[in-house]
Amino acid sequence: MPDPIIEVRDYSFSFGRTQVLRNVSVSIDAGEMISVIGPNGAGKSTLLKCLDRILTGGTGTMRVSGRDLNAFTQRELARLMSYVPQADGRQFPFTVREFVTMGRYPHLSPFSSVREEDRLAVDEAMALTGVADFAEREVMTLSGGERQKVYIAAALAQGARILLLDEPTTFLDPHHQDDILRTLLRVNRESRATIVSVTHDINVAAFFSDRVLALRGGQVAFCGPAAELMDNAVLERIYAKRFLFARHPVSGKPVVVPEEVR
Repeated sequence: MPDPIIEVRDYSFSFGRTQVLRNVSVSIDAGEMISVIGPNGAGKSTLLKCLDRILTGGTGTMRVSGRDLNAFTQRELARLMSYVPQADGRQFPFTVREFVTMGRYPHLSPFSSVREEDRLAVDEAMALTGVADFAEREVMTLSGGERQKVYIAAALAQGARILLLDEPTTFLDPHHQDDILRTLLRVNRESRATIVSVTHDINVAAFFSDRVLALRGGQVAFCGPAAELMDNAVLERIYAKRFLFARHPVSGKPVVVPEEVR
């Protein structure tokens, strides 16, 4: 059996005196699509930032492709792993092509020009994410859903085999949420990229993931197949509340439905 592409063992992280992650352990295989869920403040985004070394100073071990995370240079890590932050409304005065091309930075020296292989990587990333048709438009003129796909395209152009995404569908309408999720599924299936994505949507985690990692209070509350998530014995342990379920009209799988509040 091959070694996991990501291995976290007894990892803890604190902001000052506030412990955010507590002895987190998880293994992720290459090509898996993993959702990270949990209440607000559970440590989901912190875990992703520690994996990409945006945050440092935790205790325990993190290994990527069998190598200790701290052994990588920043350029080596960027060639292996990319991070797409939560949308925050920032504006970028670049065309889509220019922005996606910036994702090639781990493969370029400070004064080198863009090579043919870089152009091909950019074209492939834009085609895979469906943004090639507006390659010459400025990023700031795009809708939220279109911008999110551009950010994912830039992460793919980076050449990384692991994508870390922090709430990629936040603030998007249902149409663009579906578009992003289908894009991620296509990326996962066609490029075999490993995707670790934070979400607050339990139904998305259950329907679009191979496995689900749930955090509560900085600790692992659940880690297992997505099919095992839709059970109040599991969800109550994560969210400290019970949920109502209905059957999906097409698949017959259980889905979480809102409670009636009057």
